[in-house]
Amino acid sequence: MAADKQSEAKPSLTEENKENLHEGGLGLEILQIIKESQQQHGLRHGDYQRYRGYCSRRLRRLRKTLGFKMGNRHKFVGKKVTVEILSDSRYLLLVLMEAERAWSYAMQLKQEANTEPRKKFHLLARLRKAAKHSEKLEKLCESPRVDAKTKLEAQAYTAYLNGMVHFELQEWKLAMEAFNKCKTIYEKLASAFTEELAVLYRQRVDEISPNIRYCAYNIGDQNAINDLMQMRLTGGGGGMMAEKLEVITELYRVDQKQTFFIYLYINVFSVQAVNEETKEHLYETLLAECRDTIQAVREELKSEAVRPNLLVWSGNLCTLVKRNESMAHTLQAKLKETGADENKRGPRPQDLIRLYDIILQSLAELSTLQGLEDDHTFQKEVSLKTLVYKAYRCFFIAQSYVLVKKWSEALVLYERVLKYAKEVQSKAKNLNNSLKDLPDVQELIAEVNAEKYSLQAAAILDTDETPEVNSQQQVKDNRPLCEHLDNFHLDKTLVGKHPSLVQFPPEFQPIPCKPLFFDLALNHVAFPPLDDKVEQKGKGGLTGYIKGIFGFGS
Repeated sequence: MAADKQSEAKPSLTEENKENLHEGGLGLEILQIIKESQQQHGLRHGDYQRYRGYCSRRLRRLRKTLGFKMGNRHKFVGKKVTVEILSDSRYLLLVLMEAERAWSYAMQLKQEANTEPRKKFHLLARLRKAAKHSEKLEKLCESPRVDAKTKLEAQAYTAYLNGMVHFELQEWKLAMEAFNKCKTIYEKLASAFTEELAVLYRQRVDEISPNIRYCAYNIGDQNAINDLMQMRLTGGGGGMMAEKLEVITELYRVDQKQTFFIYLYINVFSVQAVNEETKEHLYETLLAECRDTIQAVREELKSEAVRPNLLVWSGNLCTLVKRNESMAHTLQAKLKETGADENKRGPRPQDLIRLYDIILQSLAELSTLQGLEDDHTFQKEVSLKTLVYKAYRCFFIAQSYVLVKKWSEALVLYERVLKYAKEVQSKAKNLNNSLKDLPDVQELIAEVNAEKYSLQAAAILDTDETPEVNSQQQVKDNRPLCEHLDNFHLDKTLVGKHPSLVQFPPEFQPIPCKPLFFDLALNHVAFPPLDDKVEQKGKGGLTGYIKGIFGFGS
């Protein structure tokens, strides 16, 4: 929270004075200010509570700067922004932040209302409050001191919030009128101003368009449903996902068949997307919706010992299979591209093996769902799909063995692929249109036959080259390893229990040693005679002996 306050302190000075005075009077970039504030303070991650706290702190700073305080710490004194005191565009910003604070609180309550339905009433109250503040802003902008552009933006902002209120109340006609008014104003503004502002206006129009189509669909316009489908296929209509989830959950309580048909409608038309990236994104969104729907239904049935809707479960698994099949198709195309260009690094066969494992697991769960065990036609279709995906899984396992030159294992797996493919062709005769949505098995058979011939040729070439290499490498050399480190020789004894690394014990080698010196001159030295001294010492007698004892003779 402290980091948010520090980060918002610097930009607030420039934002609050943005477009303060124009040539035509006071002005305020309403859409630009709220978009920048939302992106910088939590709405990039859907954190409405953080954005609401930012709006509150900014309101406090604005009131302090303008001297527009609501009394003191002991007593509250309410004040209203009127046309008479409208001397600064920050008064308009003050009302705008009040509307944004109420709107962000409503959006926060909308997220919490999924688990606590009673909060929906509080949500509606806060939305009405936001619309009331926006109407107050629109009245202030009617002053001659405010420029024309700000007036139009205030009208569009008020129409947007009023449309949100009517949308939540399911008043489709009033909501569509408000959204259409908002859309018209923003389209006119986009065509009249710079490209930078035009981008913002067009983004707001794109956000509103799905709501308009949805309102038209609920009113009874048959063309609106086609528009909604087209928007979903092009990646638009992201804001409608939560609304569709609520519709599915509510319809589940009324009629299980209606739930399935709405789910099937979303699923089928999502598959028609042409762009692979868009298709993957739609599948991910659809799976997330399925998980949320299953969770909501589980919570509804906590008191009952009943499994959630069978159709929702089966739809979830079927969507998972189609999503992984789409990803596998994309990876196969990339694998062929990287196979043509050896320098280009791309996916490996192991990636496809993992995808087909998930598909087979989903099909196994689908066949064991309660209520579908007795449906023999459905079980036959699932077993047929299982055989097809097993064949593709074996094919890519064989491809991975080819990369490591395990020719015999790869050949056996190729034969297994052909076996699965023939079983599929024999069983598909009894089932009409069963292979319509599945990969082409005939194309797989042709590819496997071509790979088998390539495999046999590569195996023959590999066996011809191998003995020559071994004959050069397996040269008998009894020298220890330390004596031929620069030359490679394949010696199996090096990995045995007694490898010949060094010669031990080492052989003796002559080395220079330190010279020895002998004193030979001593043998030729003549010493003087000592006979006279020996005789004198003997003539002393007893007296000399006594003197010698007591030290008198020394």
